[in-house]
Amino acid sequence: MELIIPEAGLIIWQVIIFVLVVFILGKFAWKPILAALKARENSIEQALQSAEQARQEMEKLQANNEKLIREAKEERDQMLKDAAGIANQIKEEARDEASKITEKMIEDARSTIETEKKAALSEIKNQVAELSLQISEKLLRKNLEDDKSQKALIDEYVKEVKLN
Repeated sequence: MELIIPEAGLIIWQVIIFVLVVFILGKFAWKPILAALKARENSIEQALQSAEQARQEMEKLQANNEKLIREAKEERDQMLKDAAGIANQIKEEARDEASKITEKMIEDARSTIETEKKAALSEIKNQVAELSLQISEKLLRKNLEDDKSQKALIDEYVKEVKLN
């Protein structure tokens, strides 16, 4: 039974040794252990705070990246829209320029045709005048073959000169 129920002296010595061990541990070991636990707790808290800050920064960066991507898409769309507008403008300018060139060519052709027409008419008039002169010369020669008709023509001209 001794093993089951210890004697009073043994209990007292065990209590004294326990109190002494607790006092020595409290004096020398607990402060460093508590300080180490406190430091460990602080480092864990700081690590959690750092992780939270990193998570928040990642969210900000992700939002910023999404914003940049959206802006880049908008800029790309605007550039495509501007390029299409410029292409249409260039096409329209080319079409207008082609119309102007065509109109100028037609006007030049009309001018050339008119000039050639006038030249042809002038040449025809000259030929008609020359033919008329030739016909008149032949008629006058035939009419003025004798002296009487020549004198009558001269008298007629003299009368006309006197009247004028």
